[in-house]
Amino acid sequence: MTLTFTVTHSPRDGGGVCLRLAGELDLSTSGELNDTIDRLAAEGERHLLLDVSALTFCDSTGIAAFVRGDNRASAAGGWLRLTGARGRVDRVLQVTGLADVLRYVPDAVDPTVSPRA
Repeated sequence: MTLTFTVTHSPRDGGGVCLRLAGELDLSTSGELNDTIDRLAAEGERHLLLDVSALTFCDSTGIAAFVRGDNRASAAGGWLRLTGARGRVDRVLQVTGLADVLRYVPDAVDPTVSPRA
């Protein structure tokens, strides 16, 4: 059984773009996320919120795509944030330390406006 991966995006109220990831983010699908981030960056988008609530799996290449996207956005004066991780995906973010790097707050409705200490 092959699970599909999709990435869709739409403008966010207040600016930036929300990308919705669904399925499995791995070696065979991370290129699609990288391509989407690259295209949005080329169009001038610097603020990316990734909704991963429908993501069922994320391996090291998925993690690398998140870090790459964050580095690209940061270099342009922006940011990349994650929201909605559950189960295995949340665990991967916590264990790898990426939750801290991307300022991920599991229970935040919108992590782009959550205060951090």
